[in-house]
Parts: sequence; structure tokens; C-alpha cells
Amino acid sequence: MYKFAFLVCSALLLSYVLARPQDQRAGAPSATTTTTAATIVKQDNVNNADGSFNSSYETSNGIRVENIGYLKKIIVPKTETSDGQVVEEHEELVLVQTGSYSYSDPDGNIITLRYVADENGFQPEGDHLPVAPQ
Repeated sequence: MYKFAFLVCSALLLSYVLARPQDQRAGAPSATTTTTAATIVKQDNVNNADGSFNSSYETSNGIRVENIGYLKKIIVPKTETSDGQVVEEHEELVLVQTGSYSYSDPDGNIITLRYVADENGFQPEGDHLPVAPQ
């Protein structure tokens, strides 16, 4: 009876040890991460009466963000609804946003993403992004 209880306890202990995350096992190097709080060192916000705006900020850890927006009139072409009604061409206002943000990756490289968001959708550009085949 004691041998059976000893085997069950040993099996439970072994399963507990093996179930622990890899970095908590004996002899495994401990994973350490350090996070330092960042502060905003520069910030600008401009909101104009015509709906346009410009905002930017920079943090103490090197993150930079800029966002510019304005309203643009576009012509929506004549279309037909699903029930066959023709919708005539008309003007609409769309919000156009351009901007960029940059930060340092874990290897210390500066990553910069530039973008335009308009009636054609979100269009990001950056050296770190894959390029679609032509």
C-alpha cells in the first residue's frame, strides 16, 4: 500500500514539474524584460475650423507620431442599387489622413511607417513591409 501511495505521489510531482513553463525549470536561464516608462517630450495639436488638423508627439524613448487630416470633395460616380435604381453622380466629403510613426525595434533599428488613408483605403509604406509583386 505504501509503495502504491509513493508511486502516485511521485507521478503527481513529476507531472507538476514537467507542466511548468520552460523558463521556470531548474537550470533554464530566466527570461528578463525591462520596461521603462516613457514620457511625452513634445506634443502639438492643431484643429482648424475647416475640419483639418495636424497632431504630433514624441516620447522620451524615441517614438515619433505625426498625423495630418483634411476633408476632400470627391465625385461618386453614377451607380445602380441592387434593386435596379440608378443613383446619380454626386459629391461627398471624405477625410484624408496622412502621417507616419517611428520606433526602435528590439535590435535597435528605427522602424518608420508612412501612410495615406483616403477614398482608396489605408495605404502603408515602409522599408520593413513586404512589397507586392508587380
